[in-house]
Order: sequence, then structure tokens, then C-alpha cells
Amino acid sequence: MAGVGKLLKQAQKMQRQMEELQKNLEARELDFSSGGGAVQVKINGAGKFLALRLDAEFLQEDAKLVADTVLAAVQEAATKAKELNEAEMQRVSSAFQMPGMF
Repeated sequence: MAGVGKLLKQAQKMQRQMEELQKNLEARELDFSSGGGAVQVKINGAGKFLALRLDAEFLQEDAKLVADTVLAAVQEAATKAKELNEAEMQRVSSAFQMPGMF
């Protein structure tokens, strides 16, 4: 049964690391822009959008162009935040080894 105790300790350690990582991801801010800086998006590492800024001159452009550019910036920000989140979670969880598992 010593293996079970070790496994429980590993699981508790991983849980603490995941909680700490989640706090760090929430505090980490990522900035993205599109349209030559006309659209700026700020998102945290947990995927929460924090800010959206649109250049006033850019808003005078065709509505479809504005919408497409904003959408592109938001999609890029969401994708990058998800990639960061997954990479960091993988890093933490890879240290957790279950006996008999590969």
C-alpha cells in the first residue's frame, strides 16, 4: 500500500501546482493587435478578455472590414491564450507519473 500513499502525495502536489498555475495564468496578460494596430485586444492566460481598443480613425472604415479585423484579433488572442494555457498545464501534469502508466 506504500504505492497508494505515494500516489496520493503526488496527486496532492499536482493539485497545488495546478492551482498555483491557474492563479499565474489569470495574472498573466497577453496583448494582440490586428489591422496595423487599429484593433488591440488584451486577454489573460486563462482566456478572460480584459480589454478591447479600437482606433477612432479605423472606425470610419467599411463596417465589414472593421468587423472582420476585430474578429481576427479576438480569435488570435483566444487561440494564443488557449495554447499558452494548454502548454503550461501539460508542463505541470507531465511531472505526475501513475504506476503502470506510460
